[in-house]
Amino acid sequence: MKLIKTEEAVGQVLCHDITQIVRGVTKDAAFRKGHVIRQEDIPLLLSIGKDHIYIWENDETLLHENDAAVILRDISMGENIFATDPKEGKIELFAAEDGLFMIDVNRLDAINALGDMMIATRHGGFAVRKGDKLAGTRVIPLVIKKDRMEAAKATAGDQPLMKVIPFKVKRVGVITTGNEVYHGRIKDDFTPVVVDKIAELGANVARQVTLSDDHEKITAAICEMLNAGMDMVLCTGGMSVDPDDKTPLAIRNSGVNIISYGAPVLPGAMFLLAYAGDQRPVLGLPGCVMYAKRTMFDLALPYIMADIPITKEQLTQYGEGGLCMDCPVCIFPNCGFGK
Repeated sequence: MKLIKTEEAVGQVLCHDITQIVRGVTKDAAFRKGHVIRQEDIPLLLSIGKDHIYIWENDETLLHENDAAVILRDISMGENIFATDPKEGKIELFAAEDGLFMIDVNRLDAINALGDMMIATRHGGFAVRKGDKLAGTRVIPLVIKKDRMEAAKATAGDQPLMKVIPFKVKRVGVITTGNEVYHGRIKDDFTPVVVDKIAELGANVARQVTLSDDHEKITAAICEMLNAGMDMVLCTGGMSVDPDDKTPLAIRNSGVNIISYGAPVLPGAMFLLAYAGDQRPVLGLPGCVMYAKRTMFDLALPYIMADIPITKEQLTQYGEGGLCMDCPVCIFPNCGFGK
């Protein structure tokens, strides 16, 4: 630190907060530690009795916290993300579009391991809305060595750590199965739930049929919907191991590639994920989707709407966090489900 005359301090960095007291009006910091003094600040500094102030001595090897935060911003901010201006060494990132928030966790961890800097994010792999807060970056000290920030850039590489992949507008085919619904013995409460869930992410049901538990008819309906150009086909019900449940067989017989029948998630263990040859998803949705607040379907749907393929490996990793706690008030995705 260095003590200098206030009139000579333009362009220098304050070492401490400077408080202004106006009787009956305010007692607060007029300038925060780290503030870069401007010419227009000089009269106010003098008016609160600061003829001399402590500033950081110039050092070409150091960066101010705000300048370093900009580097962290540039490392982090990918497609469809916007940022605030730096303040006290901190910058916040927000979603510019509705979409799937994705993070390169390995590179994020590597940068945070460097020390003297941090990037904190919300969980990736979930839907975000335009304007949602995604992350915050901050440099811990007031000034930081330039070579530390060069190390951060090298660790990050040439691709941003984060991006938001916008949801695609999809035409969805829904095949409602079950003898009890087909013959009118009970009301179809399943299809309206599916319609609402896909509508949350901007999709719409373009075709819907109700069929009995006849696997040949279900297979034919899947093929017909794919041939008609549906971007996704959802089969509701008939997904358990009961003899009358034929939906998994029908999906398999449609010629699609089965990624997984089953997932380590409750509710949603009997979830079936498959892709047609052109990577259009075909899903078998277990009965829990109809009555549970959130299920495996809710974890998979943002990826599907963003056209990001889901792998078998990804599904197996849902075991930790795959248990929904069925909270009285559901706050998903701001909870541990799927994380």
